[in-house]
Amino acid sequence: MDGWPLVAALTSALLHAAWNAAVKAHPAPREAMAAQMTGAALLAALGLVATGLPPPAAWPWIAASTTLNVCAVLALLRAYELGGFGTVYPVMRAIGVLGVAAVAPFALGERLGPGAMLGVGLIVAALLLLTRDAHGVVGAQAGAQAADFPPKALAWTALAGVITSGYVLADAQGARSGGAGVGAAAGPLAYGLAVSVSNALAMSWVSRAAGAPWALLARHWRLVLPVSSASMLSYLLILWVFTRAPVAPAAALRDTSAVFAMLIAVVWLKERLRPRRWLALALVIAGVPLLRLG
Repeated sequence: MDGWPLVAALTSALLHAAWNAAVKAHPAPREAMAAQMTGAALLAALGLVATGLPPPAAWPWIAASTTLNVCAVLALLRAYELGGFGTVYPVMRAIGVLGVAAVAPFALGERLGPGAMLGVGLIVAALLLLTRDAHGVVGAQAGAQAADFPPKALAWTALAGVITSGYVLADAQGARSGGAGVGAAAGPLAYGLAVSVSNALAMSWVSRAAGAPWALLARHWRLVLPVSSASMLSYLLILWVFTRAPVAPAAALRDTSAVFAMLIAVVWLKERLRPRRWLALALVIAGVPLLRLG
């Protein structure tokens, strides 16, 4: 992986962590998530006026990505009902990265060298270490955290992770096929904008009980513009990386967002940087240079 794709993937991870942290800190996070998706769709629709629609070759991948994304969200929400966020989310992302690394050689013909595979492994280890950090609380919450991952939660988390790897691979294929009709530079852009619109439409239908999308947008308009912009830019950056680098290391770099989220919590929320967090950060710092080996 060359320098600019690596920088873009890490920037995508930072933006992903930032907008997720803003949504989670909101008093009504589910409503805020729905509102930001609607806002992102509006921005994407404006972008599509400039880029035009993706070529026909990209549309099957748009449909696959949207379907898999909705299924992953539903599985993840079910996992959150059964287990704690601090455990479910990092495990789901780790399974997603491993799934991409396992399938990419067969689906995309991308075979990584030993160094890059070690880099992917170190980032996965960092994600799993953060699940142990989630149990490092004290007081009345400690017992609840230690028991927050029953078998049913693991099953739904694993399902969400496997489906996540599926839509990552679909996005990689879609971003690459999108260049056929609108140019190599605009292809990933048009594909990503179209997926943002289709995802918002699908999620609005799935979460229709929460309220009309326009009502949520009006209720949370102060949050929507910065968060939707960060979400959109994060997604478009990683799609561009998929057209310039192997998918497995790119997906691993994107999922360093969990580590960025940890750093955001330390810097802005004044959480303590416990030893496991130091170790997770060290693993990521060691793993990122290895991903340049390809």
